[in-house]
Amino acid sequence: MKPLFSIITVTYNAAEVIGRTLDSIKLQRCGDYEYVVIDGASTDGTLSQVEASGISNMRIVSERDNGLYDAMNKGLREARGEYVIFLNAGDAFTASDALDRLAAKAAEGDYDILYGQTQLVDEAGHVLGGRHLAAPPVLTAASFKQGMVVCHQAFVVRRMIASQYDLNYRFSSDYEWCIRCLRQSRGNGYVGEKPLVNFLVAAGGTTERHRWASLRERFGIMCRYYGFIPTAIRHLLFVPRFLREKRRMKKVIRENTR
Repeated sequence: MKPLFSIITVTYNAAEVIGRTLDSIKLQRCGDYEYVVIDGASTDGTLSQVEASGISNMRIVSERDNGLYDAMNKGLREARGEYVIFLNAGDAFTASDALDRLAAKAAEGDYDILYGQTQLVDEAGHVLGGRHLAAPPVLTAASFKQGMVVCHQAFVVRRMIASQYDLNYRFSSDYEWCIRCLRQSRGNGYVGEKPLVNFLVAAGGTTERHRWASLRERFGIMCRYYGFIPTAIRHLLFVPRFLREKRRMKKVIRENTR
């Protein structure tokens, strides 16, 4: 019998942060999952921590890959569960009932996508607050005109509609993938305002280092799905939002490092 969830973690030399991910999975009261670790041939203590975690029903693939989205595609090919969840190194479920909440929502109807809220945390585990875009109670493909309104880690997709990530996108393939999944979905189930996952905001991480390249790529994706002129107009409205969020995050981080 296949598990309800396939939790997929992509890692590479993540020994400093993988512990919080592993701990949050071990704490889940719902045991109807498999755990798939796709490791990029780490040379630090990442694999030893994963192997010593004691998580049941776990499979590990450790080999060189061609980047994050190539590794995530491997995770999709390895997955056997009804739904797939990407919880990458450093990210974590917020509480022991996260999978219970997702399972309860799945039992309510024939949902192809389950989703919820995300909170941001720093490398010390301090909660920085919610994302600047909150997940809406009603989600459609058109919702992503406003940006990535649901964090990828809180976006749980039925495996049968979860096609491979487009490797033509180096930094924003997750955004394009979510839109594709939503366009195929027959129904989307919102699990409520209580955050599902903690998303690690790492100083110098991939998102931060390639922010502008990611934004340019995302603009192209928006034009592809939603049209150039509407996307250009919306981006004029995004600028004040982006600057406000940047100031807010700097203030929160500064307060947490005092």
